[in-house]
Amino acid sequence: MTHRGSRVLHVGSLSRVEGEGALRLRVHDGTVTEARLEIYEPPRFFEAFLRGRSYTEPPDITARVCGICPVAYQMSACAAIEDACGVEVPPVIRELRRLLYCGEWIESQVLHIYLLHAPNFLGRPSAIELARTHRAEVERGLRLKKAGNALMELLGGRAVHPVNVRLGGFHRAPTRAELRPLTEELKQARDDAWDTVRWVAGFEFPDAHAAADLLALAEPDTYAIECGTPTMLRADGTRSSFPVRDFTEHVAETHVPHSTALHSRLDGRLHLTGSLARFAISGARLSPVALQAAVAAGLGDPREGAVCRNPFRSILVRAVETVYAVDEALRIIAAYEPPERPFVEVPPVAGVGHGATEAPRGVLYHRYALDADGIVTDALLVPPTAQNQGAIEDDLRRLTQRALGEHDVDDAELTALCERAIRNHDPCISCSTHFLDLTVVRTQGEPPGGCDV
Repeated sequence: MTHRGSRVLHVGSLSRVEGEGALRLRVHDGTVTEARLEIYEPPRFFEAFLRGRSYTEPPDITARVCGICPVAYQMSACAAIEDACGVEVPPVIRELRRLLYCGEWIESQVLHIYLLHAPNFLGRPSAIELARTHRAEVERGLRLKKAGNALMELLGGRAVHPVNVRLGGFHRAPTRAELRPLTEELKQARDDAWDTVRWVAGFEFPDAHAAADLLALAEPDTYAIECGTPTMLRADGTRSSFPVRDFTEHVAETHVPHSTALHSRLDGRLHLTGSLARFAISGARLSPVALQAAVAAGLGDPREGAVCRNPFRSILVRAVETVYAVDEALRIIAAYEPPERPFVEVPPVAGVGHGATEAPRGVLYHRYALDADGIVTDALLVPPTAQNQGAIEDDLRRLTQRALGEHDVDDAELTALCERAIRNHDPCISCSTHFLDLTVVRTQGEPPGGCDV
């Protein structure tokens, strides 16, 4: 089949991503003139029904935005409301929050690596089919995910939508005796995470380059997870940062006609957040064992300026981050001394607060306005997948154009390429509002207006 001429392709649904959406490509005389990511899942109105609620409720309500990364929403909500109320939690509470977040990073990154992304690299249509040919590897992934879930259950009360998080800390803090049994499980998980790095390092990666600016949180002495300063790395290599309170002065959201999710620009430019951005901006602050894993994965040493901009290789960075999260969890547990109280009081104060954390998929920003009685008068949530949509469309445009230029690609091949490209970013489409109807419009002659068929 030639890629010239006119052709329309519909694909019913994209598997192995969270949510529903569609992609439409317009190809005119062999040139991709438009790549449009259409998020058609109905808006979820979380910001609207947060208004009028007590300031103590957003951590529990926003956890329901996502079953994969509820801790990210809880931690960002807590950070923003505590900021509005002028409360800073003590170090031991911060460490417990980081430990809970490590559990989410482990289970989410491993879910993506083994069940969503690896089938692409190994030519399998699903994780179930992958288990038929790579049973030991899939069992390793499930064992790793179980270790992450164990942290979530102990600290959060349950693995999905944790119930133990509250403003100022936790309803209940674990004892050392309760944490101790996790140590052996996490040591096994560290070995499994290392084996994961070695496994994915053997995959074949198509050439690709993300040209967008990168955005991630940064901390001076550690790899940012539950807090940090928004920091951007431009495509030209320049670096700058800004306070969390100025997030919306730099990240502007706009409506686009083809999506129920907002699109974002960073200072007017496409940007990408997530594992690639974190590794580029904070990779030098990984733990020694995670730095060794990065080198073993072929990513290079970030202390020497190594940056990965190939979205297909993002699975390598996720594997390295899994090593880091397990190692960090072991460090926190080894040094843990239970607090006298599991939380500090957070009295209501009229004001506006800002919070941002690193969800597995990237920077998640929350802003809340409170009145003197602690009633939420305004709320804003900016999830990472919504920020990444423009960069994903740009990736798709570049990849499909190159494929069309290199050989006579048919629609099935083009569909598979687009699905792989989208999974590179592990989109959580529900958070951004959900993939994949694919429509390819191929034309010759004068290009028609719009994108309708």
